[in-house]
Amino acid sequence: MTNDAMLKDLIKQVIEDVVKENNKQQPTEKKSTKQQEQIKSSGEVPDISAIDFRKVLSTPDPENPADFMEIKATTSARLGVWRAGPRCTTTTHLRFLADHAAAMDAVFNDISEEVLEKMQLKTYTTVCETKDEFLTRPDLGCQLSKETVDEIKKECVMNPDVQVYFSDGLSTSAVENNLPDLLPAVMQGLKANGLKVGTPFYLKYGRVRAMDAVTEAVNSKVTIVFLGERPGLATSSSLSGYMTYEGYIGAPETIRNIVSNIYAEGTNPVEAGAHIADIIKKMIDQKASGLKLKL
Repeated sequence: MTNDAMLKDLIKQVIEDVVKENNKQQPTEKKSTKQQEQIKSSGEVPDISAIDFRKVLSTPDPENPADFMEIKATTSARLGVWRAGPRCTTTTHLRFLADHAAAMDAVFNDISEEVLEKMQLKTYTTVCETKDEFLTRPDLGCQLSKETVDEIKKECVMNPDVQVYFSDGLSTSAVENNLPDLLPAVMQGLKANGLKVGTPFYLKYGRVRAMDAVTEAVNSKVTIVFLGERPGLATSSSLSGYMTYEGYIGAPETIRNIVSNIYAEGTNPVEAGAHIADIIKKMIDQKASGLKLKL
């Protein structure tokens, strides 16, 4: 047997052991016999990232297992991963690699066209031409070409009270996972507050400050951009919403408000949409944002 084959068998055995241990602790979540047979017949290694390690007791013989598991349930931090000599265990290392891969995918993948079509969002692009240019030239991710500005002016509602748009930022996974729940919630909240809402769209290769160029293009009072936060090993699906009142190209960061950590295990997308709609109403009423806004 080759070294690669031996390594693959070892990884497969370790993950299967973790899955079995997880199922012992959660008897109601055991896979059906049919599911187990499918995994066995396919020869595929189970997806270790699908295991909720907050429910897995990795520390051998803890003083108080019940209290320890209760603490683990409150955080995504890697508590009690244990070790093999001076190094982490194989399971911990594999989970680290899996989470790192998810973070890399969040940065380098493009958002699914199916998601954008389903949400009926037209796509525009900053002056960046490639993902590599977007990642290495943040300044270009803040700019719109004249052609793009002309398209936006032609196809979008002008002079709205609020312009809502999404952008990839540093995590397309965050956009894909939160867009379907977040957009309807924020649109409903804004319309319930009696505000004229512009045409939502998706801006590819966009940074936060691109919202200033968008504001000038559509002449909106308030602009909000939802874009993916820099992913970490705890999550790659966290989204942030940046808002400004009467923004402009070259505006200082002090005029921006932000609601961050929007995802299922942080600020729930539906709740975030309603909360953001209320913040924007205060911006309109006070004619202010950032440090000048009284919340």
